[in-house]
This record gives sequence, C-alpha cells and structure tokens, in this order.
Amino acid sequence: MRILIYGAGVIGSLYAVLFSKVGYEVSVYARGRRLQELKTKGLLYLDRDCIKKAEADVIERLANEDYYDFIFLTVRTEHADEALFELQKNISPNVVTMINTITDYSQWEEIIGYGRLLPAFPGAGGNIADGVLDAALTPSLIQPTTFGEIDGQRSERTAVLAQIFKRSRIPYQIVPNMHRWQISHLGLVVPLADAYYRSNDPANVYKDKIVMSQTAYELKLNFRELSKRGILSPPKLQLLRFCPQILLRIGLTMVFRSHFGDVFMYRHAMKSPEEMKRLHRDFYDFMEAQE
Repeated sequence: MRILIYGAGVIGSLYAVLFSKVGYEVSVYARGRRLQELKTKGLLYLDRDCIKKAEADVIERLANEDYYDFIFLTVRTEHADEALFELQKNISPNVVTMINTITDYSQWEEIIGYGRLLPAFPGAGGNIADGVLDAALTPSLIQPTTFGEIDGQRSERTAVLAQIFKRSRIPYQIVPNMHRWQISHLGLVVPLADAYYRSNDPANVYKDKIVMSQTAYELKLNFRELSKRGILSPPKLQLLRFCPQILLRIGLTMVFRSHFGDVFMYRHAMKSPEEMKRLHRDFYDFMEAQE
C-alpha cells in the first residue's frame, strides 16, 4: 500500500507518522521552508517527550506516472484548487480531500476527474516547532476522522480506507453525506474561531463572559438554522441546539480553558486566521443563499 501525503503541515505530518508506524509505504510532498526542514532533519515528531523520526520519504516533485493507492490532500482551503490542478494528470485513483470546505465537491471533481475524489475531514490538531511535530488525534467521542463517498454509498475503497485507519489506530466514522457534515462542522467551528478573533486576549478568551455568551448564542442560532434546512449532521449536534444558552456558555468556558481547547482550537485559530475568516464568509454566505 503506497500512500502520499500532499501537504506537510500539522495534519499531513501527523497522518504520515501514524501510517508509517504500522508499515505503510508513505511519501510526503512538501514545499518551501517545510520541504527544506524535512530534507535536512526528516519527519520528526514528539512521542512521550522523546523526539523520533518517521519512516517516510520526502518528495518535492510529483510526476504524472507516480502511482499511489491513496493521496491524502491536507492543504488549507485556499490552496485546494491549486493542489487539485497539480494532481489532475497524476494516475493515482483516489484523492482524499481532508480539507475544511463549504463546496459540494462538484467544482473539485471537474478539476480532478469524476470518481477520484473521496471527501474526508481530519480529527487532529497540534503544532510544529523547530521542525518537530507535537500533535495528537482528537478524542473519538468529539471528532473522529470522518469520510464518505459523495453519493453516500459504501464502496470498496471506503472499506479499504477504513481498514487503513483501523490498522493505524485512527478513530474514524463513515457518514452518508459529507457535504452536510462539513457545513454543520463549519456551523460549529466558525463561532469558536470568531471568539478568539473578537478577544483582546485570545489565550484567555474564556475569561470574557460577553464573548462566551455571544459564542453560545451564535452556535445555537447556527444549529437552529441548519436544522430548519435539514442539514444539521451528526444528530448529536441537536443536543447543543436545545441546550440552554447559559449552560452552553458555561460549557464553552470550560472547553476554551482546557488543554483540548489549547491544542485543537486555539493553536489552529491563531495559526490560520485567513483560512478561518474565509470559511466564516463562505458559511454565512451559504446560509443566506439558502433562505
């Protein structure tokens, strides 16, 4: 099984480490400073306070004839089209797009070719400091790695991908409608990111009751509107929709001040403000268009 990780940020690097640990043949496609870092030091990661090196090849060029069983596309939203155009003529059959998006995938399929795209979303977070990855998988109860065919059907390749995740000890779920799932996900994460951007002290935003209350209100409003349109997914988000706002504010305060909040929310929001602000616009434009 040959796997290519296209994008060597936190998400791509973590999945590369996890796949390589169980013996998959992994290559990482990187550019710029990260490419030089990987070529010089290798894919370093923190494992229980010890720095280790993953068994992964580092490449800076992808030829059309280079074959991989699965290509995992782990770039930011604004770089998705560029990456897909680069992969357009490559012969690999399966491109797993682990990207935050509001798209219904039709535009991406027009670029990459129909039948090649397999939408997914990672369940992970962390950071890279001095060339060393310090990242972890999101607790499975909160957000396992999520994927599914565009048409909602189970297929041979979803079964193969599930086996890859299972062997790599990556919690996963297969959902029948990735488009609805991703819209709902944005309805959740956009207000969380907005909370950091509103605050004069993002690291301690949990201390600001006004921002926490506003975030709780926006979450409930998003879930109500998504439910009204028959989009809200997964069903567990209905619990937050019906949760009293004061209890939701208290819960959010606890999450924002937690280690989980630091690793999986704060670091990403601070590292990718332009991506999150673009997703903010995309989400609310989409919701307005649905009225």
